[in-house]
Amino acid sequence: MRSWKLWVGLGVSVVFLAIALRGLDLRLFLQTLRTANYWWLLPAVLVYFVGVWLRTLRWQVMLAHLVPISARRLFPVVVIGYMGNNVYPARAGEVLRSYVLRRTEGVAMSASLATVVLERIFDGLVMLLFIGITLPFAPLPAGLQTVALGFSLFFGVAMLIFMVLAARPARLSQSYALVVDHLAPSGIRPKLHGLFDRFVIGLQSLRSPRDLVVMLGLSLLIWLIETSTYWLVLQAFPFTVSFAVLMLMTAVVNLFTTIPSTPGYIGTFHAPGIAVLMQAGVTQALATGYTVVLHMALWLPITLLGAVYMLRKSIGWSDMEQAARLKAEQERSDREREDVAPGVAP
Repeated sequence: MRSWKLWVGLGVSVVFLAIALRGLDLRLFLQTLRTANYWWLLPAVLVYFVGVWLRTLRWQVMLAHLVPISARRLFPVVVIGYMGNNVYPARAGEVLRSYVLRRTEGVAMSASLATVVLERIFDGLVMLLFIGITLPFAPLPAGLQTVALGFSLFFGVAMLIFMVLAARPARLSQSYALVVDHLAPSGIRPKLHGLFDRFVIGLQSLRSPRDLVVMLGLSLLIWLIETSTYWLVLQAFPFTVSFAVLMLMTAVVNLFTTIPSTPGYIGTFHAPGIAVLMQAGVTQALATGYTVVLHMALWLPITLLGAVYMLRKSIGWSDMEQAARLKAEQERSDREREDVAPGVAP
């Protein structure tokens, strides 16, 4: 299965890289890289880690109903997770993050994984907001616009569903069980019930209006800070675009990186980013040089720091296999529990 996912991701990355590099003047591209002022990467990386700290605070709020954890203890776990996304396929760093949290804080992987999904939903909502705000000032190519809006609307609908699930878990559990037990094959019914229960546990933070406002506010601030990182990297290059264009680029790039690809989002990060800049009038060589350097600024520092934290916590690469095994065991446990009392939401 892992090999299949790896090959699919590799194929997707190759396609996106081919789109991104088609027609590129290699000489001008290399000249762009040679003449960039890389000192601007220092403040860019510092600002980026401010955003990582805010992501830690947001996750702290989401986990508070499960167990109170200080942001200082949670920050290394977040960094390890993002490092895992950068070096493992299929965003497997999210599983690694939940595994480390289970090992260090005793939080069940199933519940923490649900909060990770919730994070992605909040991120998607902000991407929807960014696209809605910036499209009048920074139009996208028709194809990218359709895909980006489709992704954004998906996240919006998902958030509405999750809020309803969190607000009325018992009532919806009965309806859910009725539908699943009548339509789904008997062999997968327990697994489907277990998935429902795990998500409801992780979504309880949505029941607090205060927590909801805090999470939305932090999500908006996180992505404005990440866009500021884009702006700081931009200062290293001899062209300029408006902050609205960078907001649009931030949204489109991060929506496209949800598509399965190689670790580090090679191709799925570059092709849409280059397309947004070229639509704004930037030459292909400059757009490509900037996007490549930006990607490295976002990828390399947090990957190195995550590796340091892994060493400090005595976590090895083999722990990824352990994380996957524990996740599978949790799913089996859920199925066994549901065989006794199917469809009972927490």
